[in-house]
Formats: sequence, structure tokens, C-alpha cells
Amino acid sequence: MSYPTRNELKELLRFLTPRERAEMDRLLAMDVRLWRPQPGPQTRALETQADELFYGGQAGGGKTDLLLGLAFTEHERSIIFRREYPQLKAITDRGHEIVGRAGRFFVQQNTWRLGDGRMVELGAVQHEKDVRKFQGRPHDLKGFDELTNFTEYQYRFLSGWLRTTKRGQRTRIVGTGNPPSSAEGEWVIRRWAAWLDGQHPDPALPGELRWYAMVDGEEVEQEDGAAFNWKGERIIPKSRTFIAASLADNPLLEATGYGAQLQALPEPLRSQLLYGDFEIGLDDDPWQVIPTEWVRLAQARWREMEQPDGPLSAVGVDVARGGRDQTVLAKRYGAWFAPLVKQPGRATPDGGSVAGLVLQAIDAESEPAVHVDVIGVGGSVYDLLRDAGTPHLWGVNVAEASDGVDRSGRLRYVNVRAEGYWRLREALDPEQGEGLALPDDPEVLADLTAPKWRLTARGIQIESKEEIIGRLGRSPDCGDAIMLAALGPRRVEYAMDIWG
Repeated sequence: MSYPTRNELKELLRFLTPRERAEMDRLLAMDVRLWRPQPGPQTRALETQADELFYGGQAGGGKTDLLLGLAFTEHERSIIFRREYPQLKAITDRGHEIVGRAGRFFVQQNTWRLGDGRMVELGAVQHEKDVRKFQGRPHDLKGFDELTNFTEYQYRFLSGWLRTTKRGQRTRIVGTGNPPSSAEGEWVIRRWAAWLDGQHPDPALPGELRWYAMVDGEEVEQEDGAAFNWKGERIIPKSRTFIAASLADNPLLEATGYGAQLQALPEPLRSQLLYGDFEIGLDDDPWQVIPTEWVRLAQARWREMEQPDGPLSAVGVDVARGGRDQTVLAKRYGAWFAPLVKQPGRATPDGGSVAGLVLQAIDAESEPAVHVDVIGVGGSVYDLLRDAGTPHLWGVNVAEASDGVDRSGRLRYVNVRAEGYWRLREALDPEQGEGLALPDDPEVLADLTAPKWRLTARGIQIESKEEIIGRLGRSPDCGDAIMLAALGPRRVEYAMDIWG
């Protein structure tokens, strides 16, 4: 069933009596909107001129309503994402309440079509590859409900197709959500660090606009939105802001006693949802190999040292295997790790280019141990470095069986990958570890806290790289390079037995 548009209703006026026509004129002149924002943060979110908005913090602040309301009243072609398909049901139910008879929902397409021509689509991207389903499909509003459940890659990829051909139609990206409950969602805090990171050197107020531009592959904050030229390219900065929302801003939900429900939650979830606390410690998965706090402590030591601890002693080489992978070199000076050397896969397309990168990084006087992941392209890197006479060169096949045991002497490892990450865990132990100092790099934190483990009949098993990619949204190349550089003497002896 379809409903007449406003123009069609106007055509019917000539068949009405004068009295009926006067009443219809009055009704048509009224500002009848499907949705109006609540006073306060919702209204500020609607009115902000930011190209990119993160709205939320506390639970119950009307986040989903904001996305639906913007889509139904401010935009022509919108899409709202959730990470998993079943999570769309709550959005669908609420959307039906708002739209009523003003539009029709097409179940197969997960799309509303309103009588005034607006289109609102719902989408889910549970797996990394799912983003390809939306490639090249233009929308003038990209909405992300519970943004911290998405990977940074998914967010960036899907946002890339924001555009419109309609003159005067605004385009914008809106993400909503609460503080992340795991380290995997910390990218949201980094992206909105000026508003959410209490240690940011130049904090921003809620609703304040900041401008950012991508320069030589790095995001750089700009003074304003003025376009500028860089290496022959005209770059236009984009604005960003964060607007905090709370349960008190949503009186209808607050009246139901939802606040008491939030107060009953255990910490840190209670503070995250009740107060929108982005700084409280994140909850680690019980099967996480390396606790998040251990990595943070190692990065704090690095900030204090900021200098080598002796000569270059080891280099871990994780070789890109195509796609969005990076070739990463981790240089270790005793307990101190230098900032990682990162090259996109396209810059290291073959073994020769990686071997050259390694030779440039080696200190000839110290003759460090060089640990190369030999799976795939890494095999040719190892061969070239060996032919070049590289001393202390060890090829490491992380899929090989391991004969090592953990510090207690009781637990064995399924393979070299499990041994490498478990030994790195032991080295980072604040009480019995080696006092490692790791670069203050967000990718290091994310990569090293991503792997999970389980105990099998064969010993400790670490989840595969493919499993981590599916959850992290990219390959944990930085973490793997550090793991390779951190391999101790026992691991080196085992590599010698394998590779000679």
C-alpha cells in the first residue's frame, strides 16, 4: 500500500468545497514533522555543523532516536549500521513507531521509503569482508549505532561513500555509543581524543568543532576548515565533535526507572553506562593472552626512558602478505623497543624490498639477532638476507611445533606462535618480567591485547592470525613483529635447530 505525497494531496484540493479547502490549507501549512529532538544534547546534535559527530556517553541518552530522527527528517538517502544483523531489530521497532503510516518498510531491502521521497536503509557488517556489500553506494547520512562495536577499518571504509548529488543537501557522519568495554573499541577514544582523553594536551569542550586533514598518511589537526595545498593536492579539512548525552536528557526513559537498573551493574560497566566514563579501565577478556594494563605499564616505562637500553640486540621482521597488511620491523635494544618501522604492503611488494629494509635497520657493529617470519613472502626475505651474509639470522615458522614449556615448567605450547606470545606475556609480567619498554603506539596496544588463548591437550594454543583479523579489522603486524623481536635464547636455539 502506498500513501499520497504532499503534491498529490494538493491536486485533490480542486475537488473540495471551499470550507474543506480552507481546512486543508490550514493543515498543509502546519509544520508537521515525524520527529523532533528533545531539548538539550539531541537538539545540539541536530544543529551542529560538524561533518563527523560522536554522540553519547551514558546509556539512555536517546542515541538511536537521534539517528532515526535525522534520517527521517533531515536527509534524503540514509543508512544506519549495527555490527550484527540481529541487533537491527530494536532499530526497526523504534523506526516503525516514529514513521507510522508516513512510509512503508520493505523487509527484503531493510529499507523505509517515505511519502516525501526519503529513503532510510539499515545495514549490518558483522565480518570485516561485509563492508564490501556497501561499496560505492552513496548516502548523505552514514549512521553507526553503538560505534565502539565496529572496527576502525569498517568505520573508515563505510564512511568513504558519503556523498550526494542533490544541491543543498547536507552530508554527515554520526556515530553513537557508550564508552568501549574492550581494548578493541579504544580507537573511538583515540579518534575523539580531544574530547574523551583526559590527558590530551589541548582538550575540547562538548560540541566544540575541531578540524582534521590527512597529510602524508597521517591525520593532522588544523586551525580551521580552510583548504590548503600540499604536494600539489588541494586538501579540505573535515570538522569533528563530540556531544555528551545522559539519561537525564531523556525524561521518558528516565521515568521508567532505567537509572536504577544501571546503578545495579558491576564496575566498570556501571561507571561506563551510568556516567559515560571513558577513562575507567576496560574489562579484559578472561582468555586474553596479555593483560591490557601490562602493555600500558610497558608503554609508560617507554615514555620515561625514551632512549636505547644498550646496543641493538634483536630485530623482529613481520612481512606483509598483501592487502592492507604492513611490513613491520621491531628493533630491540635490551629491554627498550624503538618506534616501529612500518611500511605498507604496496611499498614492500617482494622479498628484495623487505630485505633491503632490514639491512638498512641493522647496526653492523652490534650484529643483532634478526628473527624473520618465514611463512609466505618471508621465506624469500630470509633467503636473501642469508645470501647477503647477515649474521645471527633466524627464520621463524610460527606454525611449527614447539618443544618449549612455560615459566612454571608445567604447560607446553601447541606451536611456536603460542610460545612466542606466551613468552612475551611472561616478559611483560609486572612482578616477574623483564621490564620491557614498548613504544607508545596505539597499534601496539591494540595488537598485543587482541590474541586470546585456550588450554588444549597439546598445551597452550593462541588463536590464529585470521581470527584476530576478523575481530580487530586488520592484521596484528605490529604485535607479531614485537613478539618475534622478543623471542628469547631458548626460542633462538630452537630456530637454529630448524633452520641451521
